[in-house]
Amino acid sequence: MAKYIIDPMHSDIEFKIKHLMISTVRGRFNNYEAFMVSEKEDFSDAQIECKIDVASIYTSIKDRDDHLRSPDFFDVEKYPHMIFKSKSIVIKDDEYQIFGDFTIQNTTKPVVLKGKYNGCDVDHYGQTKYGFELEGTIKRSDWFLDFNVIGGKNTLLIGNDVKLEISIQMLKEE
Repeated sequence: MAKYIIDPMHSDIEFKIKHLMISTVRGRFNNYEAFMVSEKEDFSDAQIECKIDVASIYTSIKDRDDHLRSPDFFDVEKYPHMIFKSKSIVIKDDEYQIFGDFTIQNTTKPVVLKGKYNGCDVDHYGQTKYGFELEGTIKRSDWFLDFNVIGGKNTLLIGNDVKLEISIQMLKEE
């Protein structure tokens, strides 16, 4: 089995969530590790694991980021990492469905990420890189991340659906 590691300089783990249900707030995680093992060239047998440093959350607003790190949301002092582990991959019409378990605050729930394998190419250092783009939606309440207040006109401050957008390059370990 070949092992692949993430190239964090050419990868992004981002999310979007509704604010007041009228606009979208974007954020990202800046620190993470991921690896994958696979024998098949199409990665249909891949086993994937990703560990995200929750304190690395970045939404471009320091006060919001600090609040997200607090016990109201992620409680990074007690739960410093989120972990995704794949269970199976299904490929249909070039769309990849990655079924896995996502753990936040010691609560594990199943998730499905959909996307595509963009192929491979050699960078200017002679390293072969493999590109993937994935997306999915999770409900933050499934992980008890249910902090909310009523905004204007009795609207919730933030939505429950969190859209994940993941663009990654993997590098084969030699």
